[in-house]
Amino acid sequence: MKPINVGIIGVGWCGGIRAETCAINPAVNDLHLVETKPERLAEMAKATNAKSALTDYHQLLQVNDLDAVMISATPEALHYPMARDCLEAGLHVFMEKPIAVEMHEADELIAIAKRKNVKFTIGYSQRFNPKYAYVKKCLDDAIIGKPVSALVSRHIQRSLGAKITGRSKLSPAAMEATHDLDFILWCLAPAKPIRVYSQLNYGAMRAASGRDVPDSQWITVTMDSGMSFVIGAGWSLPVGYPNACQTWIEMIGTDGALFCDDTHRDVVLNTVKSGMQLPMSSMPGERVDHAFAGPMHAETVHFIEAVVCDRPVLVTAEEARAVMEVYVAADLSAERNEPVHLPLPESRPLAAAGGAR
Repeated sequence: MKPINVGIIGVGWCGGIRAETCAINPAVNDLHLVETKPERLAEMAKATNAKSALTDYHQLLQVNDLDAVMISATPEALHYPMARDCLEAGLHVFMEKPIAVEMHEADELIAIAKRKNVKFTIGYSQRFNPKYAYVKKCLDDAIIGKPVSALVSRHIQRSLGAKITGRSKLSPAAMEATHDLDFILWCLAPAKPIRVYSQLNYGAMRAASGRDVPDSQWITVTMDSGMSFVIGAGWSLPVGYPNACQTWIEMIGTDGALFCDDTHRDVVLNTVKSGMQLPMSSMPGERVDHAFAGPMHAETVHFIEAVVCDRPVLVTAEEARAVMEVYVAADLSAERNEPVHLPLPESRPLAAAGGAR
């Protein structure tokens, strides 16, 4: 097994986790970091013993022996040009969601990856959450019979919601429900979505920001198998709520039902200084000394191993594109106040298959 050289573009919260994971992985030889904030770049370069610390991702593309790149940059509109340039350079690419802002951008990235025969995957980290993996296994093994309906409810703190909406105009469907759309479509494959209805809810976020920012978005999706599912996602939990993120999943089948509590209420810390807290409740997770609580560490290791061992990636770019089409349809539905049928008129067939995933 030959170790690989990896570049990380953007080493903020999520990129920092990925950089630290790469730094301790024996399959990674040289680590190169790119970050526009000098203080954060210096901090992470020192913490990970990076071989280079750069301020422009174009400089990273000049590294001769680079094998793979992880893109964790914000705002999300940067994803497409960065991924395009890295894929064209013949690099394997892992990119945080979303795959793109426009459908044609996603199509182009998929086509480039196939033409260059490189791996291209998107960061849907919840597939690496053991609870979610168990739900998937129960469906694969038909333990609850044929799926009839599903419900996922996801909510995060409004302080994090303000941060997300301050850098992007993307909706709760595109930024939060996208994880659950990916998860449910993954569970229900090969069934495909054919109709989407969605509504936005306004309140706290609009009042606090003075902008037209929704609190939450509810999405109903009908599949070609006849079943339907509902996903609700939002970012307006009160600032004082002791939880960073909480999710509840219900999966009903012909022979049983499965309920998954991912609300992070199993560990409670209460101090005189800070009151009640529910630690380890963020979606990416956090390091707890020698262990990592959360799915992002495992997801990062998976990508490293996929490149080093030439294995398939768990999340294909085509799957990420399918998720994108559903949340684009959800936004159109909320705007028009009517159901939207899939495939979208503006959607076009993907480029001819070929090359590695």
